[in-house]
Amino acid sequence: MYVIGYLLMAIAKVLDLVLLLFMWIVIARAVLSWVNPDPFNPIVRFIHNVTEPALYRVRAFIPVSFGGIDFSPIIVLLGVIFLRTFVVSSLIRLSANLL
Repeated sequence: MYVIGYLLMAIAKVLDLVLLLFMWIVIARAVLSWVNPDPFNPIVRFIHNVTEPALYRVRAFIPVSFGGIDFSPIIVLLGVIFLRTFVVSSLIRLSANLL
């Protein structure tokens, strides 16, 4: 049973790291929206391509633009924080019980 516990612990840590990285990329996207970056810059294109699917789903589901301000990054950040708090913590607790 301890092998499954270690596997769940590893999955939880990797998922936590991926969610943390995605959270920082969404923050970078929000900061980039305040300036006018070169759209042909590979880093700007990467940030846009990584975050657009999540932001598009939020924009399609909830009209979050108010007064020219797009609140979809805030909603995505709240979702990532929820996933890190609930899912990752639950996996860590479950893996600790299996060890």
